[in-house]
Amino acid sequence: MTFLQDHPIARRWPAAHPDRIQLYSLPTPNGVKVSIALEELGLPYEAHRVAFDRNDQLTPEFLALNPNHKIPAIIDPDGPGGAPLALFESGAILWYLGEKTGRLLPADAAQRYEALQWLMWQMAGVGPMFGQVGFFHKFAGREFEDKRPRDRYVAESRRLLGVLEQRLQGREWILDGGYSVVDIAVFPWVRNLVGFYGAGELVGCTDFARVGAALQAFVERPAVARGLTIPAP
Repeated sequence: MTFLQDHPIARRWPAAHPDRIQLYSLPTPNGVKVSIALEELGLPYEAHRVAFDRNDQLTPEFLALNPNHKIPAIIDPDGPGGAPLALFESGAILWYLGEKTGRLLPADAAQRYEALQWLMWQMAGVGPMFGQVGFFHKFAGREFEDKRPRDRYVAESRRLLGVLEQRLQGREWILDGGYSVVDIAVFPWVRNLVGFYGAGELVGCTDFARVGAALQAFVERPAVARGLTIPAP
């Protein structure tokens, strides 16, 4: 356990259970991806709240773990080969946890690449576009008189919802093999768009019935319900 004890992060967030995966996060769409995956997989972990209102993400301790000063990040004391592993970027963490456990990822190599492409789709499209809708609709951007930036992101978000709606035709989840890290990556953002951002009507979410049904099935999963509240205030 020397790695964790000696890491600068331990000075600000001491580990009560250093033998467990350490999660540094907030219950944002990106943050809950990892807490949901950990709950789904039943992996022992310890959650630490990185409070943006205190600028925790800009402290030297956190930057030593993630120089990109974003959440989530993890330290797994039992990483590949038994060596500790520090990791940031929610998509990378999801993929790592799936490979670590052999779950929530397809076993077949071709299907695995298909899963990776949809995970990249979320990281490159859904997250950034939905996040910009949130900025221009809910936060400071709503004060801008010129609505062209907002409408640009609304249109792209609606296009992405259409891609997801089409993908869900004849499927319960995004991959043919069933529930996976891809769903864990995508649906917290859909939930946030409709709920926290209050942009469901703006993007016309009711036009995407399959997306709505999958979102409802997602939030009804017990592990999802738990993961959405972690770390607690």
